[in-house]
Amino acid sequence: MGFRRIVLNSGLALLGVGANKLRAFLTGLGILFGVGAVICMLAIGTGARQNILEQLSLIGTNNIVVNAIDVSEDAEESDDDEEDETAKFSPGLNLDLIYAIKDVLPGVEAVGAEVGMSQRAIYRDRMLSTRAMGVNNDFFAVNNLTIRSGTFFTDNHLSEGRDVAIVGDRVARYLFQNEDPVGSYIKVGQIWLQIIGVLSSRTHNEALSENFGLRDVNSDIYVPVQSFFVRFKNRGAISEGDIDRRGRREGRENYHQLDRLTVKLKNSEQLTASASIIATMLERLNNENKDFYLDIPELLLEQQRQTQDTFNLVLAVIAAISLLVGGIGIMNIMLASVMERTREIGIRRSVGATEGDIRMQFLMEAVFISLFGGLLGIGFGIAAAEVVTWYSGIPAIVTAWSVILSFGVATLIGLAFGYFPASRAAKRDPIQSLRVE
Repeated sequence: MGFRRIVLNSGLALLGVGANKLRAFLTGLGILFGVGAVICMLAIGTGARQNILEQLSLIGTNNIVVNAIDVSEDAEESDDDEEDETAKFSPGLNLDLIYAIKDVLPGVEAVGAEVGMSQRAIYRDRMLSTRAMGVNNDFFAVNNLTIRSGTFFTDNHLSEGRDVAIVGDRVARYLFQNEDPVGSYIKVGQIWLQIIGVLSSRTHNEALSENFGLRDVNSDIYVPVQSFFVRFKNRGAISEGDIDRRGRREGRENYHQLDRLTVKLKNSEQLTASASIIATMLERLNNENKDFYLDIPELLLEQQRQTQDTFNLVLAVIAAISLLVGGIGIMNIMLASVMERTREIGIRRSVGATEGDIRMQFLMEAVFISLFGGLLGIGFGIAAAEVVTWYSGIPAIVTAWSVILSFGVATLIGLAFGYFPASRAAKRDPIQSLRVE
């Protein structure tokens, strides 16, 4: 079939669709909602995957997080619990556990330690409420933090407990503005610290802060953990009051030397087994006191991804049903159109149109209706993705390939469900068609 015939038949198809605009619009609604659902589903899936990758970049991969439980708060709620009052002494989370974990667990890449307290930082005439964090160098590694300027702590900084600090990007920008912080001194609480490095800025994720207790790294000041114990506070030190209480929890302050340990493994397949070993080891070292809890962020995020995939599957089924209903609607309308335009078919055949011409005309009408619904569906899908992002906070990212895929699906629906009515129109007897009033 020549190009001119294709153009002619396409033009006649457009005239046929244009003659029944309202019917074509109503017929295309099924395709509209189906294509919109496909685009929205793919946008939510793409956004969810990107969000999980961003979260993994923030919390680090292959990590097991050991969090300290402040038992001083639990003791206030259970003063009448005799068993709690006579609980055995627990050393809590402390630096010695780093070496114990590395000795017991194979495949440990790094163990990050952190402990913090609220402080005020002062530089010249500017003051900022912040948090002083005692950390080791592994803390930066397990959290994927990088230096924008300056250096990380050296072994001498850590072992000798020197009065140096690494500051977050927000701290540097607020206190120093256009100055280079490296080499300058700031007062944190009552302690003067020399800045040796500035961390690269990192986007703060509120959801991660709630789920995993992560802080805004841009707003903290980091000092060597040994310096923190000497200059600020060492909760792990045994006091005279601890000796008088003989290890009882009643009235005892938070005794954990560290707030958190983050264990980074070389192989993610060992996460669950390693977490079990760490839990057992800590219970024994802490005299069966369960004053800690473990998180495996990567597994939690995997569960989140599976839930999201289930949601996407449900949405895909809905989209498929909408497209199926839309396709059936197109077939139904085109069959009715063939019956209504029987005389038109007979006239075209009598002036030289072939079966192929008739088939193409009605097939193109079905495709045009489908594409019309598809184009509106693309706009609907993009708008729905924006609404989902705005209303629920779930990131929805519309990609070019999702639009192309949806447009292709709309075309295939028109071809698949328009072929039978088109073939039926092409096979009608021209003489019988001309006799129809």
